Amino acid sequence: MDSPYTPPGYYGTRDVARALGTSPGAVRNLAYRGRLKRAGGTERQPWYRAEDVARLLTERQARAAA
Repeated sequence: MDSPYTPPGYYGTRDVARALGTSPGAVRNLAYRGRLKRAGGTERQPWYRAEDVARLLTERQARAAA
């Protein structure tokens, strides 16, 4: 996890980037565009729900397989 303070069931920006195979900047862009919703944390270290990350990953894999 990004920080020892990230609660279970949530990911930090670096963890999401690793899971999606992108950069932290791309994760911030996904949040800015509304594709990924922040679920807590601070402005500089947001948390994202694991379910939202899994949904986004499934969408990306389905799009890549098509």
